[in-house]
Amino acid sequence: MTQLMNPTTVSIVAEGANAEGGGGLPFDPFLLIMLVVFGFLIFSMFRRSKKQQQQQRQLHDTLGPGVEVMTTMGLFGTILSVDKEENKAVIEISPGNTATVHLQAIGKAVEPAAEASEPTVPDSPAGLDEDPTRPDENGPDEQRPGTERP
Repeated sequence: MTQLMNPTTVSIVAEGANAEGGGGLPFDPFLLIMLVVFGFLIFSMFRRSKKQQQQQRQLHDTLGPGVEVMTTMGLFGTILSVDKEENKAVIEISPGNTATVHLQAIGKAVEPAAEASEPTVPDSPAGLDEDPTRPDENGPDEQRPGTERP
């Protein structure tokens, strides 16, 4: 009983009652921040999922005979036929070898690599000595004064 009458205990109890009774903030700022972060995470998950579905739909629209593709298993091949009702595609992996795969197993359409220009090779070994970036008959030792070779 004497502890309840202690003035510090009474003031602490009174402050707690005022905070809970509406004297303080009506909401917790940490709770508000957590709700905003949670809402952002949900929004970004739905947006990412929607983008992936759109990309998959665009890929399936471009599939047809003659398109080079890579499957999700890492197989490269050329599509021979597509059956959209059964979600299957026949892919020629190498000449004469085909594989039937599900349309969802096709990871991406592969564009052929740009042809690299072949480096010019001189016709004779004499053309190899004619390098414009190489100094004429002067090596690094001949260019520095005071350095002579024995």
